[in-house]
Amino acid sequence: MSNFLETIHSPADVKKLTIPQLTELAEEIRERLIVGVAKTGGHIGPNLGVVELTLAMHYVFDTPKDSFVFDVSHQAYVHKLLTGRQKLFDTIRQPGGLNGFMLRTESEHDSYGAGHAGTALSAALGMAVARDMSGGKEHIIALAGDAAFTNGISFEALNNIAAQTRRMIIVLNDNAWSIDKNVGAIAEYFHKIVTNPTVSSLHDRAAGLLEKYGGKTARHVVRKAEEAAKGLIGPGMLFEEFGLSYFGPLDGHNLPLLIETFKFLKTQNRPVVLHAITQKGRGFQPALEKQKKFHGLGPYDAETGETKSAGQKTYSEIFAESLTKLADGNEKVVAITAAMPNGTALDLFRPYHPKRYFDVGIAEEHAVIFAAGMATKGYKPFCAIYSTFLQRAFDPIVHDVCLQNLPVVFCMDRGGLSGDDGPTHHGLFDISYLRSVPNLIHMVPKDEDELADMMYTAMLHEGPSAIRYPRGTGPGTAVKAQPVALEIGKAEVIRDFGRADIAIFGLGAMLPEAVRLAEMLEREGFSAAVINPRFAKPIDRECVAKFGDRCGLLITLEDHVLAGGFGSAVLETLNGLEVQVPVVRVGWPDEFIEHGKVEALRAKYGLTAEAALEKARPYLIKMMEQILAKHS
Repeated sequence: MSNFLETIHSPADVKKLTIPQLTELAEEIRERLIVGVAKTGGHIGPNLGVVELTLAMHYVFDTPKDSFVFDVSHQAYVHKLLTGRQKLFDTIRQPGGLNGFMLRTESEHDSYGAGHAGTALSAALGMAVARDMSGGKEHIIALAGDAAFTNGISFEALNNIAAQTRRMIIVLNDNAWSIDKNVGAIAEYFHKIVTNPTVSSLHDRAAGLLEKYGGKTARHVVRKAEEAAKGLIGPGMLFEEFGLSYFGPLDGHNLPLLIETFKFLKTQNRPVVLHAITQKGRGFQPALEKQKKFHGLGPYDAETGETKSAGQKTYSEIFAESLTKLADGNEKVVAITAAMPNGTALDLFRPYHPKRYFDVGIAEEHAVIFAAGMATKGYKPFCAIYSTFLQRAFDPIVHDVCLQNLPVVFCMDRGGLSGDDGPTHHGLFDISYLRSVPNLIHMVPKDEDELADMMYTAMLHEGPSAIRYPRGTGPGTAVKAQPVALEIGKAEVIRDFGRADIAIFGLGAMLPEAVRLAEMLEREGFSAAVINPRFAKPIDRECVAKFGDRCGLLITLEDHVLAGGFGSAVLETLNGLEVQVPVVRVGWPDEFIEHGKVEALRAKYGLTAEAALEKARPYLIKMMEQILAKHS
């Protein structure tokens, strides 16, 4: 195999290669992706699908002067390899290494950071308008997958582009997938364009001429293809109706065709859309056969694509199994996901209750209001949305669900640190952004069995509720056959000898650290009670009052930011009760946390029993002095 990739230190080196050499480079990049991501885990499928697209973009345009804006940006690995980071590629998603998404602080070539869908068109338009106002000449190119067009923000941007700028390029990377197969009218619309036999024949001929002649002939062919496509698809294509000139669909893996087309689009003084058909997972058979699995995953065998079994059910799987059982016994239970059936494990629910399963695409706001509508008709919607993605639906939660006190259940997967995915995916804010909303109850399970109980409790509850649970596996607690309803707002006292000097509240996944901390305190001569709060809202006021009156110190531990989190709720409760007791709060600081291994990050930022003990040390010294003074 050639070794062109080793010579690429910047996009300028890409421009030095011939078309045949670029084709060889594309195969090198695929090999590097497959082998590298096998070690680190990551978004292998999306990146294998954009190799030629990214090469062609860097061949024709000039970053960082020109700006590439990637939607979601999980498909930017090729871009990173071509912009001076190929020697660091083996560190991607590793502690201290390259981020798995675009990151402005990582490289001048990363013009815009992202990790959520639907942001590219709006951001690119903002850049284009700023360029126009400043009199600049640089190009702004947005690369968005077809799934991004199921997101309302994309259409809000489309509504403004033609009215705001005369020069912007949108590349529609159409592979018919988000994580699962794309759904809805937009997916059907793109499918009709791609499968129209006349359009396919026309563009096959256009591709041949572009490769053969290029230059003025290429421009003539593209214009003719554009005119013919308008008449073939119907009275005004979607993008044309928004005032954008549409080109395509083109083969997104045909490098000569892509290069000539980008050269042509570069000359246009009008906003344009290039519709490129790509194959997710191209060049790696396991990724082609299991596109959903290979969208993003942990380490795998680079030869076979096999992954190691976790050997234990994840919280997501427990959620899906529990919801299936609830739906078995209650015909009003329905499941809703925003394009994440695999990530939330609702693909395990779907076969049992296909008519009560709804995937609305990457549209979290719509998902929540859709759920509210169903709830008004007596149904019990369970909205399974990652904590970080539910942030996008805050207004519908307030305005449509909680204001009307509708019984929608928000099941927030990845509540807490999301490890290697980094700050765009950490679910560290949901207690803060939900705790202030009236009518909502917020639950956090200590283990798998308690998750099932909380789901049953939410099903019976007549108002809105939320449940947050971590990514990955729990302690391995067996789930009993029949869940039990929990008393709303009632904490569980795990251990209390009736003479506790200190009370430790360990919320959810932090309960094991609370138990360890209690054992460490007892070795130092302090008696410690341990409480499983269960509810971030409403707080168990009786429990807080009891231990606040009796103990000399309260300690709270949470896998959440300290600002507005569970510890803050305890402080507010104590203030309302007029109970004077010091409180040590352990949680994430007021900053965005980088990607890395969960345990290492907890140790770094002090979310451990050892760190909690040291944070409490000044109070322990005072308490010991008081004890000694009493006995002297």
